[in-house]
Amino acid sequence: MDDDVTIEDEGGPEIQKTPLGNQDLSFLQQTVGPLVAEYGWYLLFMCVGVYLVVQHLSKRRVSQGQSSSASGAVQDPNAVVRRQEALEASRRRMQEELDAKAALFRLKQQQLEEEKRQQKIEMYDSMKEGRSYRGKSKTAQNTEEASTSTTVLKPKTDKKPLRSSGMLTYLMMRAVL
Repeated sequence: MDDDVTIEDEGGPEIQKTPLGNQDLSFLQQTVGPLVAEYGWYLLFMCVGVYLVVQHLSKRRVSQGQSSSASGAVQDPNAVVRRQEALEASRRRMQEELDAKAALFRLKQQQLEEEKRQQKIEMYDSMKEGRSYRGKSKTAQNTEEASTSTTVLKPKTDKKPLRSSGMLTYLMMRAVL
């Protein structure tokens, strides 16, 4: 088979093409080889990064497609109204619970303030009479201690001494010498 190609035109000059050379990929080895050798790791990391970004974007696109199809679906107006009423009733119930807890907390705070006020009045009265307020609290503590001290105390158990008496005398003798 002849590699020379000749094309003739009607009435024009004859155009000859040069024969085609060896069509292998050796030219890529000369250009891409040094590039990969020098920047191989960078190219690898860049390819992995591009792959991860493409995966992330495709997942996001799929999830947006599902959410838009769900929101775009025709919904029953009665169901929407019922759901909103149930949500409002739930919010109202939670608000009532919160209000009840707040009222209970306020009541407890008022009781504590009243107790503190009574203690201050008692302290003022006792100071007026010349007694100290602490003396009254000490008597209350003494009665509490008396009630707890009614329990039977345990007697000390006989413990073995750490050093025997023979060792003690030996040490004393040695110290004297």
